[in-house]
Amino acid sequence: MPPGGGGGGRGGGPHGRVQFLTEEEKKNRAKVTLPFVKRILSYLSPYKLQVFWIILLNISHAGIGLLPPLITASIVDKALYGKNGKLLLILIGADLVIIIVSGLLQLLQRYVNSKLSQNMIRDMRNEMYSHLTNMSQSFFTNERPGDIITRMTADIDGVQNVLTETLTSLISNIFVIVFTAVTLFAMNWMLGLVSLILVPLMQIPTRWAAKKRWLLTKEAQEQRDIQNQQVSETLSVSGSTLVKLYNREEKEISSFRATNDKVTDITIKEQATGQSSQALMQFFTQLGPVIIYLTGGLLLLKNTGMTVGTIVAVVALVSRLYMPVASLFNIQVTFTRSFALFERIFAYLDIKPEIIENSTPIHRQHIKGDVTFDHVSFSYRKGRPVLKDVDFTIPEGKTYAIVGISGAGKTTITNLIPRLFDVDKGAVRIGGIDVRDYSLTDLRKGIGIVTQETYLFNGTIRENLLYAKEDATQEEMEAACRAANIHNYIASLPDGYDSMVGNRGLRLSGGEKQRISIARVLLKDPDIIILDEATSSLDSIAEDSIQDAIEPLLVGRTSLIIAHRLSTILSADKIMVLNDGRIEEMGTHSELIEMEGTYRKLFDTQFKRAVGPAVS
Repeated sequence: MPPGGGGGGRGGGPHGRVQFLTEEEKKNRAKVTLPFVKRILSYLSPYKLQVFWIILLNISHAGIGLLPPLITASIVDKALYGKNGKLLLILIGADLVIIIVSGLLQLLQRYVNSKLSQNMIRDMRNEMYSHLTNMSQSFFTNERPGDIITRMTADIDGVQNVLTETLTSLISNIFVIVFTAVTLFAMNWMLGLVSLILVPLMQIPTRWAAKKRWLLTKEAQEQRDIQNQQVSETLSVSGSTLVKLYNREEKEISSFRATNDKVTDITIKEQATGQSSQALMQFFTQLGPVIIYLTGGLLLLKNTGMTVGTIVAVVALVSRLYMPVASLFNIQVTFTRSFALFERIFAYLDIKPEIIENSTPIHRQHIKGDVTFDHVSFSYRKGRPVLKDVDFTIPEGKTYAIVGISGAGKTTITNLIPRLFDVDKGAVRIGGIDVRDYSLTDLRKGIGIVTQETYLFNGTIRENLLYAKEDATQEEMEAACRAANIHNYIASLPDGYDSMVGNRGLRLSGGEKQRISIARVLLKDPDIIILDEATSSLDSIAEDSIQDAIEPLLVGRTSLIIAHRLSTILSADKIMVLNDGRIEEMGTHSELIEMEGTYRKLFDTQFKRAVGPAVS
């Protein structure tokens, strides 16, 4: 296998096509290790200057915050007891200035912090979207859409707090604790020592809450995944139609309520755990001043030189000390909760893309030449092959068709040509070059696919056409739409090419969507065309219209057609019959009829009524 062929995905199979998040992985989930923390902190790296300013502002704020208690001590002991009115006014004026400066510093710090926060969340969401966009089709087949949406939105929003506010709080609180502790001991070492007695006890409620909130957070997010999945399925256009047609409204409502109740119960438990921890913490912070008043009062009564102003200042400093200490212990709970979300995010970011481009890819402006399947075998799941030693060549410029019963592997063949999946054995070649050696961009640029289910984005007709060629002119769009027999219809709409197509194109009929899809491929102007049952969902009138649109698409291009209607494949240069993952027969329509094999049986059961007696 050439370099870049068949990237190693997680999950053990040749393509990693098992559940990406197994029960075993959940049991062996990542621990909070130093590399784990470093990975989180790496999101701060591009913003070192902002981090520097946040630290500087926090140091300044912590230092200035020590001054009001010291001024209060002077007010009590010198201004009030000394009956010095002038000093009182000076001290109060200084206190007001400090309050204003402290407020401005805090406001500036919050602005810088908010800017840093939003930048990092933007970077993380961009990284996740970019990573998932490059995942293979097997990832989207195995993962629930609701799970993907939750990790892209709620999980990343959930870690915003720990990336910025919590981290900033950690820095700020450390400086406040150090500065305050030094000041306490400088004022009176005995009161300073007493004030620290309760600090070790404060970690008891937080250690209990941290472990419990980790488990509850993980469980809550898993239930939200299920909830988002149900919303995305049942409230989509197709899903809501299915719900109504089968009268399943009450069933779906009941199911949603059950999941919603679970989310609510878990969230209440999670919040109650945090609130219980905070209540115990508040008890300790309120007990501290009581002990200081008792100790300070006894020292004052014994004439040890203790003053009322000192006691008042120490009480104020103790309150200032306990708040950041409590916050630090609560940060442990917040970090623990956020680590559960980081673990979910990193689990996705650590999934290796299965389709990996060759380290030295071959670049071609046009992907031309024979399309060859060289003894190709392929399986979505290990041990369950879908294609078995498939071997054929489509000469350049020729049109080949594939027929076969549902599940024979027809669509799988079309997915291997643009490398939506990689083969297990053998090779797919274009122009004698293994598709795994081509630049992915060049390879897919040279291939146009029209599928049975046309996907249009919820935008205008113009936007959907420009998806194939961003710099296409109006004349180029109109030429493509004329060739696809859809221009006259578009021109008749009030907004023309700027008409909205609706969610998944539901404002258009099946035939109209399919013709726009063909026009989009024509605008792309690929070298190879693949039609995957492009007319199977249309009635005979719409099919005739689509057939007229398809003809210019095939001219001069190497083409592969999958169809269940004979009219679509009669003009093919050769027809291949695929059965149980193998090419069973190959030839022209007349040759295959004469063989009286599988193709003849398919013709008699599926095609004959549409076209009359067989032509031999």
